Amino acid sequence: MSCSSGKVLSVCASLSSPLPPSRTPNSTSNSLSFSSLSSFPSLPLTASRSSRNPPNPSLSQDSFIRAAYTRRSRGEAAKKPNRKSWKQRTDMYMRPFLLNVFFSKRFIHAKVVHRGTSKVICVATTNAKDLRNSLPSLIDHNACRVVGRLIAERSMEADVYAVAYEPRKDERIEGRLGIVLDTIKENGILFA
Repeated sequence: MSCSSGKVLSVCASLSSPLPPSRTPNSTSNSLSFSSLSSFPSLPLTASRSSRNPPNPSLSQDSFIRAAYTRRSRGEAAKKPNRKSWKQRTDMYMRPFLLNVFFSKRFIHAKVVHRGTSKVICVATTNAKDLRNSLPSLIDHNACRVVGRLIAERSMEADVYAVAYEPRKDERIEGRLGIVLDTIKENGILFA
C-alpha cells in the first residue's frame, strides 16, 4: 500500500472507494478543482476522416441522428402522399381569388371566393329575380354572357381585378363554360 502526500491534501491511491476526479489534486498547480465541469466524463473525439466507424459503437449508420439531416428520398415521398407540394401550399397566397362556375339543369351560378378566408366576394346567377324574369332562357349562350358580365362588374366593384379558375378533373373549357370565361376576360378581369 503506497500513499503519496501533497501540499494541500494527501490522497491514497489504493483506497477501496477512490475520490472523484474533481477532488483529486491537480498535478500542475497543486490545487483542488471543485468545478462541476470536471466531474463529467470526457468523450474521446477524433478528427480523422479516414475512419468510417462512428466514435460511439452504440450509434450505427442507420441511427435517427444521421437520418434527421438527410433529405427525403423519392420512395419516402411516395409513401407519404398526403404531403402537399410547394405549389399546393403557396397557390392560395399567389392566386387568392378563385372563380367557381356551376351549371345546373335550370340555372347558371358563378361566384368569386377568397381562398384564404373562404369569403364570397361576388355572386351572379340566372336564378336571381331580375334575370329570371328578363331572360328568355336561363341556360343558353346569352345567359352565359350575362352571368360573365355581371361577375366582372361585381368583382371590379369589390376591387378584385384578377381571378383564377381551376377546371375540375376531365373538364374542358369549351361550350357554355368557355363563353362565361371569355366574357369575364372581355370585361377587364385578368386570369392568373
